[in-house]
This record gives sequence, C-alpha cells and structure tokens, in this order.
Amino acid sequence: MTGAEPRLRIVLWGTYDLDKPRTRILRDGLRANGAELTEIHGDVWAGHADKSQAGRAALLAVGLRTLLLYPVLIARYLAAPRHDVVLVPYPGQVDVLVLWPFVRLRRRRVALDMFLSLTDTVVHDRRLARPGSMVARALQALEWLACRAADRVVMDTRAHAAYVAELFRLPPGRVAAVPVGAETDAFPRLPPPLPHDGPVRILFYGQLIPLHGVGTILEAALSPRGRTHRWHLVGTGQMRGALEAALAGGGAPHVVWDEWVPYAELVRAIEAADLCLGIFGSSRKAASVVPNKVYQALNAGRSVITRASPAIAETFAPSPALALVPPEDAEALLDAIEALADAGFPQMPDAALAIARPEQIGDRLLREVLRPLATGQEAA
Repeated sequence: MTGAEPRLRIVLWGTYDLDKPRTRILRDGLRANGAELTEIHGDVWAGHADKSQAGRAALLAVGLRTLLLYPVLIARYLAAPRHDVVLVPYPGQVDVLVLWPFVRLRRRRVALDMFLSLTDTVVHDRRLARPGSMVARALQALEWLACRAADRVVMDTRAHAAYVAELFRLPPGRVAAVPVGAETDAFPRLPPPLPHDGPVRILFYGQLIPLHGVGTILEAALSPRGRTHRWHLVGTGQMRGALEAALAGGGAPHVVWDEWVPYAELVRAIEAADLCLGIFGSSRKAASVVPNKVYQALNAGRSVITRASPAIAETFAPSPALALVPPEDAEALLDAIEALADAGFPQMPDAALAIARPEQIGDRLLREVLRPLATGQEAA
C-alpha cells in the first residue's frame, strides 16, 4: 500500500457515471488508500445503463444537461482547494477536453479513465455505425483528441491498453492498466453450492451486447445437451430481439429470462446458481477485457466459464474454478459445464482474488498512474 508516502490530493472531475461499478471501485479504492478526494461531479447519466441504446431524445437531453453543467463544474474546479492531480472517470472523453485548459491554468496534470473506447464499442464491437461513416470519424477524432488532452489514459487490462494505444496511435507508456475488480462487500464469499440431483443451474447476467456472446449462450441452452440444464438469463440490450425470438413459443421452459434484477440482489441470483457465465464474443474488444461479472462471481465463490483471451490470461492464473473456452463455441461451453459439474463446482482461493479488491485496485491506480503523474515521474 501507499500509506508511507505523502497523502495525495486528488480531484475527481466530470459527468462520470456512478451507476458503473468501475467508477465506484476506483473512488472507494483511492479513499481506502488514504487519498484526499475532492469530487466535482455533475450527474447526467442516471437511468442510462446502456448508453448505446438510449434514443436520440434521451441523448439530446443528456447533452443539454451536460452543456448547462459544464460552466458550474469549471467554476467549482477553479475554486477547488490545492491538489496534486486530477482524475476524470468514465465516461470522460468530452469531459477531459473541456477541463484541459483549466487544468493547465492551475499547472496540474490529468488522468482519463477511458475504461472503454466509444469508437471501438460503437463501430467495431456493436457495429452500430459503419467504419468510415460520419459517426465513426467523429468518434475517432473525439477520442484521438481526448487521449492527447490527458497526460495518462487508463484502461482495465494490459491487452486493452495495447489495443487503445494502437487504435489512437499513442506512444508506449501513455496508456496504463488498472483492473475492473468487484465491490467485494456486495459480492461476499458464499458457501459452495449444495450437492443436488437436479439439473445444473447456470446464471448469466449483463447487457445483451455482442461482446457477451448471447447467441452462443442461446445455442448452447437450446441444444439437446443444454436442455438438460437450467439457465437463468438476466439483462436486456442490443440483442434483446434475438433472445425474444429464441424463447418465443414457450418451447424452452428450462430457460428463465429476467430483464432486470436490482444490483443489490444479484448476489442472491449467484447464490442460487451452481456456476456463472462470463463473455463469449469473438471481437478484439472481447479478447481485451475481463468484465465485472467474472470478478463478482469468482469472489462470491462460484465457478465461472468465459472465453479464453489475452486479458483473462494476464489477470488470473489457471484455476479449476475458471473454465476457459474458445469464443463463439457452444459445444465447448457445454463441455465446460459438464467438467465443472464433475469437479463439484470448485471455488477460486481468496488469495487468487486479491486483484479484485477495491483497496488493491486503488493502490495500483495510485502507484502506477496518479502519484507518478503528480511527481512528474510517469513513464515516457
């Protein structure tokens, strides 16, 4: 930890989304490591969990609220007490451009927790805009500028950092990696699943987006082998129509779909499952991230199946509790379910999950990003 070093004074600035566990974990992890935080925040994202699915009217309303808030946030920053460094949390690509001249005016430096690239998400992963289209070019330009306004850009894995550096032609060392982790108080260690004679109980939760590989999950669930298990799917989003079509007609009573479960109750859904699912998409982004749900389920003591990738390999050592399968491979997913059942649904040891704890994540953010920025000793 960083307790022996001088207490760092950090301003968190922008329209960051506190509904995202990522933002709360970074904030709480910094506090757990003794950082002195000043929050200058304008909430514009409440009610928009999946921003890509917000309609034009909703996005216009968010834009107008943001424009009205920026003068207030700027004035509050200029009046803020002396500080060492500024952190602009997710989603901060526009925020960091607005703040940049005022950070320079106060002779401070700024880190952007990009967390995910809008260009990659909208154009390459979700394919909501064509490469080369006006939307794609506008997002590319915005993020190219944002990455240069920030003195350091933060992603969630080294694989994702390398991808973003490549995407926006950034020099080595400009993009750091700090894991997503989990709010461990919300997902405490549960007892192992009790042995039972019924079907394997499988839980998937998350936004229904291509990265998650919902099509692969449905292919597995609706196959003859998959019908011998019980599947609980939680979420909605871009792939909702495909899920509705697959379940239409009532021919899949072994699949239960809930559009929404309150965040605080997800741990109960995990407790009722024998194992949990991660992601199975084949995109470059899917290969570059380890989502919250993987950390949450492992921390809660459930076995997890997710796609093999550079990101998962850099994050966790091989473990019987973590089954890795090729992307978009329903048969491999079914094989992994049977293998975990045969092994008794093992739990990952607590020591292997230290990386998921907010205090460890805050320590890494301080050591590798914020303190070097404040002292001028960051990587070139």
